[in-house]
Amino acid sequence: MNKTLLVLRYELVTTLRRRSFLLMAFGIPLLAILIFAGVTIVKGNSADSNDATSETETYELEVEGYVDQSGLVSVLPQGDASDYLVAYADEEQAQQSLASGEIAAYYIVPEDFVETGKVFYVYPDTTSLTSDGQEWLILWTLLVNLLDGDTELADRIWNPMDLEVTNLAPEPQQDRGLGYQSNSLIRYFPSAMAALFFTIFMTSSTHFLGNVSSEKENQTIEILMLSITPQQMLAGKIIGLGITGLLQVIAWLGAIFILMSLGGQTLNLPEGFTFPASILAWGLVFFLLGFAVYASLMAGVGALASKLKEANQAVFVVMSPLFAGYMVGILAPLAGAPHAVLPTALSLFPLTAPIVMMMRLTEGSVPLWQLLLSTGLMLVTVYIIVHAVAAMFHAQNLLSGQPFSFKRFANALLGRA
Repeated sequence: MNKTLLVLRYELVTTLRRRSFLLMAFGIPLLAILIFAGVTIVKGNSADSNDATSETETYELEVEGYVDQSGLVSVLPQGDASDYLVAYADEEQAQQSLASGEIAAYYIVPEDFVETGKVFYVYPDTTSLTSDGQEWLILWTLLVNLLDGDTELADRIWNPMDLEVTNLAPEPQQDRGLGYQSNSLIRYFPSAMAALFFTIFMTSSTHFLGNVSSEKENQTIEILMLSITPQQMLAGKIIGLGITGLLQVIAWLGAIFILMSLGGQTLNLPEGFTFPASILAWGLVFFLLGFAVYASLMAGVGALASKLKEANQAVFVVMSPLFAGYMVGILAPLAGAPHAVLPTALSLFPLTAPIVMMMRLTEGSVPLWQLLLSTGLMLVTVYIIVHAVAAMFHAQNLLSGQPFSFKRFANALLGRA
């Protein structure tokens, strides 16, 4: 146990001293938070200034006049019309009031208004009839007078419909997860989670492979094998690098959580949106198990490859199941089929479960039995692969100098080497 802890400590210290890891794990999330925080502050200041501007630019009604040549207007409706409309006997009087500034403009209701519906508007060059103006006052006045002063009937005509809506569509499911919220960011969140897990699995597992291959090339691993068992070495390396990978996941998910909290303003998230803690908990479980599976496979590649270049060439084939899971995790939610047969099957298959299951969790609710079954299958897979890979770390493989081949790798995993 002490030897395993020594290997674990060495991997932790070595990885945490790498500037590239610190930048990828903590630098980029911190930069994203600072950028969005700045955007939030700027938008907040802009909103305050807009509110202040809108308060100062509130439209106020102005006094206007009208000349009724048709003889229709016999009464001014109580309210704004009676307060802001002034009657004139002829256009000459209205022009005099306009010139003296008593009124802002005036209307002329011609004799044939009832037949034509035409009304003339006269205003100075410095003003205009704007979209938020007050022409509705003369319209309301004319409507009331056309109806012989019946304001109740005029109001019914002015607002003829009180619409009540009945939706015959089936009620939506109440628990359909993040992806069905009415926000584009959240709709793409399941795909983003799949991409995040794929990226961290790839970087962490490839780093694990590089460590094993480098130690094999410089013969450090041969010295280790003299004082430590393969199981102890693998356990220390997997746990140590798993912890650093977990720190990276926590940093990125923490950054996402903070950005979504800021996003109440910056990203326009739905009101009351919260990030479910259950997704974080299951995410940690599937990350640790998935990392153990692929780190062990990478360690096996490193044990059988004679050179780091050969090991790197084998990465694509070994990680191909993970890539397949990534493609399904990206495309299934965009196609609206996150719980179809293929995504469901891949979320239970141990080599694709970490990514596809996270996509399904963030897209919608997943039955508990599927989560437990997937977890159990991954635990069994981790146990089998770790023991199979540990058997590869013996002198025959480490010193053979044979080129890497997938047939030899598969036989070794199956215990036929």
